[in-house]
Amino acid sequence: MKCKITAACAAILLTASTIAMPASAKNVIRWASQGDALTSDPMAANEAPTNSASRKVYDALIYPDKDLKFKPWLATSWKLLDPVTWEFNLRKNVRFHDGTPFTAADVKFSFERALSKTSDFKRNISSVEAVKIIDDHKVHIITRGPNPILPNQLTSVFIMSKKWSEKHGVTTPQDRAGKEETYAVRHAMGTGPFKLTLREPDVRTVMVKNTDWWGLKEFPHEVDEIVYTPIANQATRVAALLSGEIDFLLDPPLQDLNRIKNTPGMKIKQVAQVRTIFLGMNQGKDELISVKGKNPLKDKRVRQAFYQAINIEAIKKKVMRGYAVPAGLITPPAVHGYTEELNKRRPYDPALSKKLLAEAGYPNGFSIQLDCPNNRYINDEAICQAVVGMLGKIGVKVALSAIPKTIHFPKIKNRETDFYMLGWGVSTLDSHFVFGFLTKSADKGWNGTGFKNQKIDDIINKIEVETDFKKRDAMIQQVWQHMRDNVNYLPLHHQVIVWAMRDKIDLPIVADDGVRFIYTKFKK
Repeated sequence: MKCKITAACAAILLTASTIAMPASAKNVIRWASQGDALTSDPMAANEAPTNSASRKVYDALIYPDKDLKFKPWLATSWKLLDPVTWEFNLRKNVRFHDGTPFTAADVKFSFERALSKTSDFKRNISSVEAVKIIDDHKVHIITRGPNPILPNQLTSVFIMSKKWSEKHGVTTPQDRAGKEETYAVRHAMGTGPFKLTLREPDVRTVMVKNTDWWGLKEFPHEVDEIVYTPIANQATRVAALLSGEIDFLLDPPLQDLNRIKNTPGMKIKQVAQVRTIFLGMNQGKDELISVKGKNPLKDKRVRQAFYQAINIEAIKKKVMRGYAVPAGLITPPAVHGYTEELNKRRPYDPALSKKLLAEAGYPNGFSIQLDCPNNRYINDEAICQAVVGMLGKIGVKVALSAIPKTIHFPKIKNRETDFYMLGWGVSTLDSHFVFGFLTKSADKGWNGTGFKNQKIDDIINKIEVETDFKKRDAMIQQVWQHMRDNVNYLPLHHQVIVWAMRDKIDLPIVADDGVRFIYTKFKK
């Protein structure tokens, strides 16, 4: 059967996959959300849903559990031997899904792969200079300078099989910017709790229980098979849940929450997510795509005018239905370095916005395009639509381009957008993670603002190696204050996530929106 990937087609395929499930599968979870993982290569895309998918198949040295506490995983213990040398003892008697033993050679290989040119994780571990094998189950990770939070940075460095990667020609990560297709895009070989058995991007992904997983004794989960189907259309996702075609919906539409929770056999869970939604502005180049010969966004007064023209309380009430916390920082409260003082928003003041635009030389505004994903964040396109209307009231004519995240994210990284939406989660729970990706100068990467400041770059570098936490915290506040004063970004809100599921499933909601099926129980 051939069909275009639409919501209706997704529903058909979901039904077909349900019928085709093997008879041996006892506890199957069929779940959905609006968008798919970007790739099965665990180092090619540093994006939360992609990392969540990788975490089911791959293990890291350290694991963020359901409470986001860091637990020993493939590393059973670690310690600092000297200011730049960390020793990690590795778990013994662990095997990859093909039966190959897990050893220190796989750790060294995986870190070197994660640091390579096409990796989207090299900034996570940019301080790592070398990984030295001491024996089969011990490595030393050498950093360029002291790094007090190195363990925090290792939770998304997934360990791949060196042998498998060499066999299939995937010793370097997929080049997503170059639209490369490799064996690792649709196949995987980890030591994790589930094995990838089918990967049809944007259609269906199937994983089965790894009955030889080393962690089953501590986490005796009851999931035998996972069937994931991305369903773009909101109404179709809800219909699939209420009809019993799926058991769990990661992103139920906010307008349907009361309907879902009042349906017998259904329940919802909610938690404040470790993610902030914001808008980026390209202030680094001399000419915008839509404004020939000049770049209004280089002027801080214009950026501030945009900020104070956005009525965030109206967005919270009308678009987010209360499921949002207005933000003044582009990082949420759970992250080290966040303060309530810095999180205070500038007031909504369209009259001041008009005045600032006039002072900057744009009394009649100008035209610009806002690039927005339509299948990544909660009500992402609707938020952008609201912003378009609000900026229109101060004379800025905004054309909205709402596109799938697979097209949207490369536009940011390839510097093909002047004005864009982005959301950022913080896996390390430390502000340095935000600075490294979104503030520090980079030719390519997630800092699509074009902001460059050598003094700020130097402070960010010092934060990474400073072991005096009082001094480190002072530098973190200095960077946040500069970003706030300079209006690097337009913070919108800290996201609140809601999950919906059948009440037969006992599955804890996690603040990073990553599904931890290893905690799943089924009610009899």
